Amino acid sequence: MSDGETNAGAFDILKVLKALPHRYPLLLVDRVKSIELGARIHAVKAVSFNEQFFQGHFPGRPIMPGVLQIEALAQAAGVLGIETFELAGTGKLVIFMAIENAKFRAPVEPGCLLDLEVEFVRKSSRVCRFKGRASVEGQTTCEVEFTAMIADAPSD
Repeated sequence: MSDGETNAGAFDILKVLKALPHRYPLLLVDRVKSIELGARIHAVKAVSFNEQFFQGHFPGRPIMPGVLQIEALAQAAGVLGIETFELAGTGKLVIFMAIENAKFRAPVEPGCLLDLEVEFVRKSSRVCRFKGRASVEGQTTCEVEFTAMIADAPSD
Protein backbone atom coordinates (compact mmCIF):
# COMPACT_ATOMS: atom_id res chain seq x y z
CA MET A 1 0.00 0.00 0.00
CA SER A 2 1.22 3.50 -0.78
CA ASP A 3 1.31 6.33 1.75
CA GLY A 4 -2.10 7.75 0.73
CA GLU A 5 -3.98 4.45 0.93
CA THR A 6 -6.45 3.65 3.65
CA ASN A 7 -6.60 0.16 5.15
CA ALA A 8 -9.76 -1.90 4.42
CA GLY A 9 -10.45 -2.31 8.13
CA ALA A 10 -10.89 1.45 8.46
CA PHE A 11 -13.39 1.70 5.60
CA ASP A 12 -16.40 -0.48 6.31
CA ILE A 13 -20.05 -0.21 5.25
CA LEU A 14 -20.76 2.51 7.83
CA LYS A 15 -18.23 4.84 6.22
CA VAL A 16 -19.55 3.93 2.75
CA LEU A 17 -23.04 4.93 3.93
CA LYS A 18 -21.68 8.30 5.11
CA ALA A 19 -20.15 8.97 1.68
CA LEU A 20 -23.02 7.76 -0.55
CA PRO A 21 -26.73 8.63 -0.55
CA HIS A 22 -27.60 5.19 -2.00
CA ARG A 23 -29.51 2.68 0.10
CA TYR A 24 -31.03 -0.77 -0.38
CA PRO A 25 -31.80 -2.04 -2.96
CA LEU A 26 -29.45 0.16 -5.00
CA LEU A 27 -26.40 0.39 -2.76
CA LEU A 28 -23.79 -1.63 -4.69
CA VAL A 29 -20.63 -1.03 -2.63
CA ASP A 30 -20.24 -3.14 0.51
CA ARG A 31 -16.79 -2.03 1.63
CA VAL A 32 -13.63 -0.32 0.52
CA LYS A 33 -10.48 -2.46 0.55
CA SER A 34 -8.15 0.45 -0.19
CA ILE A 35 -8.32 4.07 -1.21
CA GLU A 36 -5.61 6.44 -2.35
CA LEU A 37 -7.15 9.89 -2.12
CA GLY A 38 -6.91 11.81 -5.36
CA ALA A 39 -5.93 8.70 -7.30
CA ARG A 40 -7.80 5.36 -6.95
CA ILE A 41 -10.11 3.12 -4.99
CA HIS A 42 -10.59 -0.64 -4.65
CA ALA A 43 -14.06 -1.47 -3.38
CA VAL A 44 -16.05 -4.70 -3.17
CA LYS A 45 -19.63 -5.79 -3.85
CA ALA A 46 -20.68 -9.17 -2.45
CA VAL A 47 -23.11 -10.48 -5.06
CA SER A 48 -25.89 -12.46 -3.40
CA PHE A 49 -28.60 -14.62 -4.93
CA ASN A 50 -31.04 -12.51 -2.87
CA GLU A 51 -30.46 -9.44 -5.07
CA GLN A 52 -33.79 -8.28 -6.53
CA PHE A 53 -32.53 -8.20 -10.13
CA PHE A 54 -31.77 -11.94 -10.13
CA GLN A 55 -35.52 -12.69 -10.03
CA GLY A 56 -35.84 -11.63 -13.65
CA HIS A 57 -32.29 -11.55 -15.04
CA PHE A 58 -32.45 -14.42 -15.96
CA PRO A 59 -34.66 -17.15 -14.47
CA GLY A 60 -32.65 -20.38 -14.56
CA ARG A 61 -29.37 -18.51 -15.31
CA PRO A 62 -28.94 -15.57 -12.93
CA ILE A 63 -26.51 -12.93 -14.22
CA MET A 64 -25.86 -9.45 -12.79
CA PRO A 65 -26.87 -6.86 -15.40
CA GLY A 66 -23.92 -5.07 -16.96
CA VAL A 67 -25.45 -1.68 -16.27
CA LEU A 68 -25.45 -2.53 -12.56
CA GLN A 69 -21.75 -3.36 -12.76
CA ILE A 70 -21.25 0.13 -14.20
CA GLU A 71 -23.42 1.56 -11.41
CA ALA A 72 -21.30 -0.25 -8.81
CA LEU A 73 -18.15 1.23 -10.38
CA ALA A 74 -19.79 4.66 -10.39
CA GLN A 75 -20.65 4.33 -6.70
CA ALA A 76 -17.04 3.40 -5.94
CA ALA A 77 -16.01 6.51 -7.90
CA GLY A 78 -18.52 8.48 -5.84
CA VAL A 79 -16.83 7.36 -2.63
CA LEU A 80 -13.43 8.27 -4.12
CA GLY A 81 -14.67 11.73 -5.15
CA ILE A 82 -16.47 12.47 -1.87
CA GLU A 83 -13.45 11.37 0.19
CA THR A 84 -10.88 13.09 -2.05
CA PHE A 85 -12.70 16.44 -1.91
CA GLU A 86 -13.70 15.96 1.77
CA LEU A 87 -17.43 16.29 1.00
CA ALA A 88 -18.88 13.60 3.31
CA GLY A 89 -21.84 15.02 5.22
CA THR A 90 -22.18 18.09 2.98
CA GLY A 91 -25.05 16.72 0.92
CA LYS A 92 -23.00 16.91 -2.28
CA LEU A 93 -23.57 14.16 -4.86
CA VAL A 94 -21.41 12.66 -7.58
CA ILE A 95 -23.71 12.45 -10.64
CA PHE A 96 -23.07 10.66 -13.96
CA MET A 97 -22.65 12.87 -17.01
CA ALA A 98 -21.34 10.38 -19.58
CA ILE A 99 -20.52 6.70 -19.98
CA GLU A 100 -18.01 5.73 -22.67
CA ASN A 101 -16.23 2.64 -23.93
CA ALA A 102 -18.20 0.18 -21.81
CA LYS A 103 -17.16 -3.41 -22.44
CA PHE A 104 -18.56 -6.52 -20.82
CA ARG A 105 -16.11 -9.40 -20.68
CA ALA A 106 -17.63 -12.11 -18.45
CA PRO A 107 -20.85 -12.77 -16.53
CA VAL A 108 -21.20 -12.00 -12.83
CA GLU A 109 -23.14 -14.68 -10.99
CA PRO A 110 -24.55 -15.00 -7.46
CA GLY A 111 -22.06 -15.96 -4.77
CA CYS A 112 -19.09 -14.06 -6.12
CA LEU A 113 -17.13 -11.12 -4.77
CA LEU A 114 -17.08 -8.34 -7.37
CA ASP A 115 -13.91 -6.25 -7.17
CA LEU A 116 -14.41 -2.62 -8.21
CA GLU A 117 -11.29 -0.69 -9.19
CA VAL A 118 -11.65 2.93 -10.21
CA GLU A 119 -9.07 5.62 -10.84
CA PHE A 120 -9.20 9.29 -11.66
CA VAL A 121 -8.26 10.12 -15.23
CA ARG A 122 -8.85 13.84 -14.72
CA LYS A 123 -10.26 15.73 -11.76
CA SER A 124 -11.41 19.16 -10.76
CA SER A 125 -13.65 20.34 -7.96
CA ARG A 126 -16.70 20.17 -10.29
CA VAL A 127 -16.14 17.58 -13.05
CA CYS A 128 -14.15 14.36 -12.88
CA ARG A 129 -13.30 11.67 -15.40
CA PHE A 130 -12.82 8.08 -14.23
CA LYS A 131 -11.69 4.74 -15.59
CA GLY A 132 -13.15 1.63 -13.96
CA ARG A 133 -12.71 -2.12 -14.03
CA ALA A 134 -14.87 -4.77 -12.36
CA SER A 135 -13.53 -8.29 -11.90
CA VAL A 136 -14.16 -11.61 -10.19
CA GLU A 137 -11.13 -13.56 -8.98
CA GLY A 138 -8.89 -11.53 -11.29
CA GLN A 139 -11.02 -12.04 -14.42
CA THR A 140 -12.30 -8.75 -15.87
CA THR A 141 -16.09 -8.64 -16.14
CA CYS A 142 -16.56 -4.99 -17.13
CA GLU A 143 -14.45 -2.02 -18.21
CA VAL A 144 -15.75 1.52 -18.59
CA GLU A 145 -14.79 5.19 -18.70
CA PHE A 146 -17.17 7.78 -17.33
CA THR A 147 -17.52 11.42 -16.43
CA ALA A 148 -19.31 12.71 -13.36
CA MET A 149 -20.01 16.06 -11.77
CA ILE A 150 -20.04 17.13 -8.15
CA ALA A 151 -23.43 18.71 -7.51
CA ASP A 152 -25.75 19.85 -4.78
CA ALA A 153 -28.50 17.45 -3.83
CA PRO A 154 -31.89 18.39 -5.30
CA SER A 155 -33.89 20.64 -3.00
CA ASP A 156 -37.19 19.40 -1.58
